[in-house]
Amino acid sequence: MSSPYAPKYAAAGDVSAALMMVDSRLKAVHDGRTETDAEHRELINQYAASLGPGGVDDMLDGACTLIYVYMEWLRKAHEEHDKDVIEYVVPTLVNTMRRMPKSVRPEAIPTMAGLVIAAGTGLSPNLWRKQYGDWTKEEMTPLEVTVFLLAEHINRITEDPDYATRLITEALSSGEED
Repeated sequence: MSSPYAPKYAAAGDVSAALMMVDSRLKAVHDGRTETDAEHRELINQYAASLGPGGVDDMLDGACTLIYVYMEWLRKAHEEHDKDVIEYVVPTLVNTMRRMPKSVRPEAIPTMAGLVIAAGTGLSPNLWRKQYGDWTKEEMTPLEVTVFLLAEHINRITEDPDYATRLITEALSSGEED
């Protein structure tokens, strides 16, 4: 029996916009730029405002699609070594978020862990989240952090600082060709 939270029922959203947001943060961190959270947040807010009605929701769905794709890649990578992706990814993610109290409030961590667990078990993170109501303003930064940490985890595993971004851009390119 198929779950109503299966990815086939979810909107992919604006994956390109979500990827651009995460990739800019990855590059800033790796380039050693001292861009403050306030500056980055202002840029994100300006970009979100330019998306128009429904654009922010599309970007949120896109961020959840990134979580799903990254967790699928991580699941396959862990299964090659007979390891469970949830056992190895979620605790590290949660512990890292706990060390980021300015960006991720403690009450947001269970929701972000739930998104990752949903994706790791083959469910759509955005459909799983929607069962609890609309996104809150307080969840925006933790969502960005979650996608960033998953992308960074993949980049560390592959020893390639652009792998996670390339994974998505290649998937988007191959989807356009089909």
